[in-house]
Amino acid sequence: MKTRLLVITGLFLFAIGVAVGAPAAQTMNDAQIAHILVTANQVDINAGEIADSKAIDSDVKAFGRMMVMEHTAVDKQARELTAKLKLTPQENPTSQSLKMGGETNVTNLKTLSGAAFDKAYIAHEVEYHQAVIETLNKMLNPNAQNPELKAFIAKVTPAFVAHLERAKQLQAALAK
Repeated sequence: MKTRLLVITGLFLFAIGVAVGAPAAQTMNDAQIAHILVTANQVDINAGEIADSKAIDSDVKAFGRMMVMEHTAVDKQARELTAKLKLTPQENPTSQSLKMGGETNVTNLKTLSGAAFDKAYIAHEVEYHQAVIETLNKMLNPNAQNPELKAFIAKVTPAFVAHLERAKQLQAALAK
């Protein structure tokens, strides 16, 4: 199971790492950034829904529920902002990688149960939030052209940081 998680996490990080590893080399427009924001939230909503239904640890279950609620709220705000700015989110390699990584994670999570599920879900949440924070800071914020989009990215980044910290706390508790 541990090897499987490492392979899936590695594939995900490789997929998003293309964007994170060379932020200066990859430029993107606001429509592409909007698609990444929407996709990143949906990926965490999908995983959170599974955690809410399958987790056995009450804190992991609550974390999954929180991911669904908070990422749904951010997704709604992102969609409202894109509508206001008349941006049509544009699929791009980074959003495709996020989606693929999310689908791989969901497929893996569906095969697990009990404590193995809880540990795998939280381990992925730690890796995922670290990667998303890197992407927000090193790629999305520097490339955003519209001041409102840039402000939105700055506004939501602390929530992703808080999610990462909570996931790390849960990971430590599950390791005991």
